[in-house]
Amino acid sequence: MEKLLIKGGVPLKGTVTISGSKNASLPAIAAAILAGGKSVLRGVPALRDVLTMGTLLEQMGARFSLEDSLAEIDTAGLKNPVAPYELVKTMRASVLVLGPLAARYGRAKVSLPGGCAIGARPINFHLMGLEKMGAKIELEGGYVIAKARRLKGASLYFDLPTVTGTENLMMAAALAKGVTILENAAREPEIVDLAETLQAMGAKIEGAGGSLIEIEGVDELKPYSHQAVPDRIEAATFAVAAAITGGDILIKNARPEHLDAVSIKLRETGAEVKKTPAGLRVKGDGRPRSVNITTMPYPGFPTDVQAQFMALMCMADGNSMINETVFENRFMHVPELKRMGADIEFQGGVATVKGVPALKGAQVMATDLRASASLVLAALAAEGESVVHRIYHLDRGYEQMEKKLVALGAQAERIK
Repeated sequence: MEKLLIKGGVPLKGTVTISGSKNASLPAIAAAILAGGKSVLRGVPALRDVLTMGTLLEQMGARFSLEDSLAEIDTAGLKNPVAPYELVKTMRASVLVLGPLAARYGRAKVSLPGGCAIGARPINFHLMGLEKMGAKIELEGGYVIAKARRLKGASLYFDLPTVTGTENLMMAAALAKGVTILENAAREPEIVDLAETLQAMGAKIEGAGGSLIEIEGVDELKPYSHQAVPDRIEAATFAVAAAITGGDILIKNARPEHLDAVSIKLRETGAEVKKTPAGLRVKGDGRPRSVNITTMPYPGFPTDVQAQFMALMCMADGNSMINETVFENRFMHVPELKRMGADIEFQGGVATVKGVPALKGAQVMATDLRASASLVLAALAAEGESVVHRIYHLDRGYEQMEKKLVALGAQAERIK
C-alpha cells in the first residue's frame, strides 16, 4: 500500500495547473448512456473514480478509453443495464447511471452505492423522483431495480439540495415525455456543466445553476463533445496550501467565480487572493488569523474544503469554530491532526480549533478523500517529517498531487 513521505516547512511557490473536475466528469460519462454512439469528453482527470466509471460502462457493453485527458465513451454496444455491487461499492457516484439507464432502456439494476465513509448520504431523493416520473422501483438483494416503459415529466421538490440527485433526475428527465421541474435543486458548477453536456446532446434544459431547473424531454439525444469544467476543489486545496505554507502559488485554470466563499475566508485569514487572467493567485502572509466557517451547499463554503481549512486553522492565531452542516461524520481527520499537535475538540457537527505555534511531523492515516488532503497540507506546514498512509483515498480525487507539489518546491515522495 502506497504512502506519502513529506518533509514540512517549505513555502510552496510557482504555478500549478488544475485538472478537470472529477465531479463534473463522472456525471458526463454517465450521460453518454443517453445516446447511442461515441461521445467525447475533454479535460478528464486520470483518477481511480473516473476509471471505475469507465469500467462500469464497459461491463454494460460500452467502450471506454482515457488518454491525455481525453475520454471516449462509445455506447453503441451497451446492452446490459446492470451496475454490479463489486464496482458500485467502491464509488458512490456509480448511482448516476440509474437515471440514464431507466430513461433510455426502460430498466436498470444498480447496486446500492458505497464510497467515502463520511455520512449516510441516502439516495431516497433519486428513487422518489423516478417513481413520480412513472418508474416502478424495487429493492432486492442490495440492488435498486427500476422499470418504466417511458418516464414522464413531473414536478419534483428536494427537501434538501442534492447534487447527485439533481444530476440523476436531470438526465432521466432529458428523455422523459413532457416537462420536468426540479425545485430546490443543487446549484453547484458541476450541475451547470452537466446541463451544458446534455444541451450538447440536444436536451432542452433551462435554469441550471439556480434552484429551479426545467427540462423538456425529447425523443432522442445524440452523442456529445464537451470540455469538463476545472476542478474547483483541487483549486481550493492548492489555495489553502499556499496559505498554510506561507507560499505564493498561481493556480492556473482555476475559475475564481467558483471559489468566492473560499477566497473570502482565505482573505479573512490574512492571505492575499487575487484574480488573474490565468486563474487565481494566492499568497500566504505570516501566521494566519483564526476564522469561523460553516459548510453549506453551493454557493456557501464547500464541505469538500472543510478538512483542508481546518488544517490551516490549526496554525492560526486564536480560536476558530468549524460548523459542518452537510455530512454528519466528516471530522474523522481530527484525531490524525491531533497526532501532529493540533488542539481540536468537537461535539456533534461543531469543532473548536485552538491555534498552536507549530504542527509536528507524525505518522497519520487518511480516512477519506478530503481528510487525506488535509493531512497532506498539515504535513507540508509541519516541522519535521510526516508519513501519510492510505493515500489511495487521495488518488480518488487528485491527479498526480505529489508531482504538482514537488513542482512547487515541496519535499514529498510517494513510497511503498
